Amino acid sequence: MDYSFLDFLGLLGAVGLFLYGMKVMSEGLQKAAGDRLRNILSAMTRNRFTGLITGCLITALIQSSSASTVMVVSFVNAGLMSLGQSMAVIMGANVGTTFTAWIISLFGFKVNISVFVLPLIGLAVVLLLMNKSKTKSIGEFLIGFSFLFMGLDMISAYVPDLQNNPEMFAVLKEYASLGIRSILIFTLVGMLVTIVIQSSAATFAITLIMCSKGWITFDLACALVLGSNIGTTITPILASLSGNVAAKRASMGHLLFNLLGTIWCLCIFVPFANFNTWLTEAIGQGDPTALYKYVTNIEATNPDLYNHLFDNSLPAGHDVLQRIATMQMSVSFGLSIFHTTFNIVNVVVMIWLTNVYVKIVEWIVPSKNRDDSEFTLKFISGGLMNAAELNITQAEKEIAVYAERVGRMIDMAQTLIHTKEKSEEYNTLLSRIEKYEDISDRMELEIAHYLNRCAEGRLSNEGKLRIAAMLNIISEIESIADSCLGIGKIMNRKIQSGVEFNEEIYSNIDSMYVYVKQAMELMNNQLKDIENVSGKSLIESYNKEREINNFRNALRGTNVENINSKHYEYQAGIYYMDIIGDLEKTGDYIINVVDNLRDNFKKSVA
Repeated sequence: MDYSFLDFLGLLGAVGLFLYGMKVMSEGLQKAAGDRLRNILSAMTRNRFTGLITGCLITALIQSSSASTVMVVSFVNAGLMSLGQSMAVIMGANVGTTFTAWIISLFGFKVNISVFVLPLIGLAVVLLLMNKSKTKSIGEFLIGFSFLFMGLDMISAYVPDLQNNPEMFAVLKEYASLGIRSILIFTLVGMLVTIVIQSSAATFAITLIMCSKGWITFDLACALVLGSNIGTTITPILASLSGNVAAKRASMGHLLFNLLGTIWCLCIFVPFANFNTWLTEAIGQGDPTALYKYVTNIEATNPDLYNHLFDNSLPAGHDVLQRIATMQMSVSFGLSIFHTTFNIVNVVVMIWLTNVYVKIVEWIVPSKNRDDSEFTLKFISGGLMNAAELNITQAEKEIAVYAERVGRMIDMAQTLIHTKEKSEEYNTLLSRIEKYEDISDRMELEIAHYLNRCAEGRLSNEGKLRIAAMLNIISEIESIADSCLGIGKIMNRKIQSGVEFNEEIYSNIDSMYVYVKQAMELMNNQLKDIENVSGKSLIESYNKEREINNFRNALRGTNVENINSKHYEYQAGIYYMDIIGDLEKTGDYIINVVDNLRDNFKKSVA
């Protein structure tokens, strides 16, 4: 086998194309799909069992567990699917991939998705040339989807051609009689081969060749297939490299699921392999262990016939070739049955532990900061909405989560003001604020979409008024996020102008932040118990708003005096007042939320 440095560079390029396709596909999903696709996916994965069926069907249709799990990772990366939902789909994908093994066993072919790549790119380019932004986003998604599968196909083309060079595995014959150590060695080999060639189906083909040559027994062939279950997780892991922490958790969940499944199977490997041998014979497909015995017997008793057998010099229709072909079918069926039985048992056991998997994965792949958490709504989900009044309660809870998330931006903006300018820490924090603001926009849209769907149901007049109030509330909360981002823009203008703040300015800004954060905390507490907003808490909010306005007015007056007395330069005073004004606007948005609570949710004055 000749594998050049140029081939290696081609492999790196294929991986790069794959990762770039994943990134473009995920971004296109976020822009084009948004709440609509999220609702569809939520309905398909409403519980762990529907998620399991979804993963099984998708994988059976596209005949690639790697492709389906990569799609799941991209959905999680785009915030369209939660980690818990993805785990159920991934479990289903493992069952669905056995369909491919059966297709190969029965018909010897496999669907090649890459055939459709170029037509998709042609369609995508047309969509990219359209004026409508949503249409362009769909085109971007199709381009990413095409690049992803083109990269996946090219990775297979540029890896070392192990499938057509089985002689490389002849050395493994020396390790085939070490008992339990052989099983562990061949499980590891199956994993490594699948990682290299990026195809569990190709590993399946190599395994069949090794059995046919009498190098390994049926149980060791099962060990190779078992190892390929771990190796196939490398593709979604590669896909998650360009994704966020949620995508990395989804791919880690896939690895963990297959790894733990392999461990329990290894613990009972011999009886489990014997059970599958019996099952293969029971359905009338012959003894899958017979091929190894037959070929090794020929090798021992008639070496010349053995050599002619594998240098393709025996005439077509020879009795030995016909017997071996029949036995190969038995091995193929036996391996498919083993693969299917293993995955079904694995899923039946593990499906009940989905929440445990989520917790373990979150522990293994922690968020570096709270900003890295995946964008998913906590209380609102897709599916049928046949109890509109009850659905309003879910929206109320989601709004409280939304407000709490936006409240973090106020702390971030204050920290940004005190962070060393042009430093890496400053740039990271500003990017974090920008990302939070983007998430805020998307949360507003999804909550508003959900509320509008609620409004389409049969509602009381009070329910309709509450929905109108909640739509106003989420708009004001989103404006708070805009104000926090506005602080970042003011700081950037200040840095570009080379202006410096003195300690008095910093102190006054911090004092203003104290008032604003107190007002935000009051508002968040009210939203957490929105059905029981008291008159007392509302009065506290209005008092805090007056304090914010009074302090803003006082700072305006002293600002003019300080500029006149050269206490700080004029330009510094301008940016200083811009920040104070932005904070005062934040107070206005907060009190607008309080007004809506007063008019529609207040219980009684305490």
